[in-house]
Amino acid sequence: MSEDINKEQIEEQIHETEDKVEEVNQPSLEELLERSQEQLEQLEQKNKEMAEEVLRAKAEMENIRKRSERDVQNAHKFGVERFVKELLPIMDSIEQALKHEVKSEEAIAMKDGVELTSKMFVEALKKFGIEILDPNKGETFDPNMHEAIAMFPNAEMDDNTIFEVFQKGYVLNGRLVRATKVVVVKN
Repeated sequence: MSEDINKEQIEEQIHETEDKVEEVNQPSLEELLERSQEQLEQLEQKNKEMAEEVLRAKAEMENIRKRSERDVQNAHKFGVERFVKELLPIMDSIEQALKHEVKSEEAIAMKDGVELTSKMFVEALKKFGIEILDPNKGETFDPNMHEAIAMFPNAEMDDNTIFEVFQKGYVLNGRLVRATKVVVVKN
């Protein structure tokens, strides 16, 4: 029996020792709380970083949307620019035809038809946002809208004023398509 008691005591001591080892190996509540706090801080930091990434992605998407809208608007506004550039020599030819003096009845009737065609052409251009740049003699030369093809001395006029328009210019929705070719006074 004493062996049984010893055996039981030994087993009991083994269990107690194992329990003590488990207690030693198990973290204390403070340690658990500290670890939990660290994990919480890490998760909060990660959450903050992800929220910033989401905000940046939203801003980038908004910028892309705005840029796309602007590109579409410009395509609508300026999509006819190439077509207009092809039409300008035709308008120039019509204007040149109208500068000639005619005397016969038949030629006068033809010139009237060309004038009507010119007016219709100009109205069609205006419908698509095209403005004609036709400065008057004496207006100030604007290098953004005019192209000086010659300089001409004239004591009666100020420097950098337009003496003569050689070829009209055109603007499409505020964008210069072709500068007005002018002769400028230079004394």
